[in-house]
Amino acid sequence: MSGVSLAVAPRSDPDDTTTTTDHRQPPQQTVVGGIMGSLRVIELQLVAFIMVFSASGLVPLFDLAFPAFTTIYLLLLSRLAFPNSSTTTRKPDIIFHGNRLFRAYVILGTTIGLFLPLAYVLGGFARGDEHAVQSATPHLFLLSCQILTENIISGLSLFSAPVRALVPMLYTVRRIFVILDWVQDVWLNKTLSVNAEIKDVAWFWFGRVLAVANLAYFSTNLFGFLIPRFLPRAFDHYLRERNEIQRKMGEDIKQFGDKKSN
Repeated sequence: MSGVSLAVAPRSDPDDTTTTTDHRQPPQQTVVGGIMGSLRVIELQLVAFIMVFSASGLVPLFDLAFPAFTTIYLLLLSRLAFPNSSTTTRKPDIIFHGNRLFRAYVILGTTIGLFLPLAYVLGGFARGDEHAVQSATPHLFLLSCQILTENIISGLSLFSAPVRALVPMLYTVRRIFVILDWVQDVWLNKTLSVNAEIKDVAWFWFGRVLAVANLAYFSTNLFGFLIPRFLPRAFDHYLRERNEIQRKMGEDIKQFGDKKSN
């Protein structure tokens, strides 16, 4: 969801090559399960539910069209700008080896970005608070599309590392603008009556704090993780892999020429 769930490729040492033996792959796949694990299963189950009620007219037309535009754009990039230069068809590996702090970061993002907003929307349905439902649903819809895209692309060798890294980048940029609208809705356009009960006050401030927490987390995720760390590592892996393939092709051509001359 924050991009770390994408299997992009590990940042190997300078002497690593694309011909790395297969016996190193199982630990990397274990890391993927260690970071996300059953979290992915829960996410995908919730995504299916979110997609259903998001199609009920609560999501603006532009946000409904955004996933289709993003998918087409990623396909064009994978063909024209950043084709996968690897000749292997194995599943790509994750780029980050997560420690406890990193796992906590992922779980925090899933809680703030998915679980709590879902509870907020469901609570809005139960309380008849249409304003709360309309405010948070666009964010949930885009996040669910991002999770689906990340999980699908992570298992396909068609997409190169830069293309896979752009998935959370594009969705996060769009969702920040959507979350800004959410913050404006709950802080400026929603008021609380003077005679409100304690539970109504708690619900009112829950929505406000949740909107600000999402804005803070995903802004930090974009400017502190995706742009300075995630994207450069993806390009670093892509360029190193492409240079290695070109070097091997040059060696093969040279060996063929030597054999032919002999």
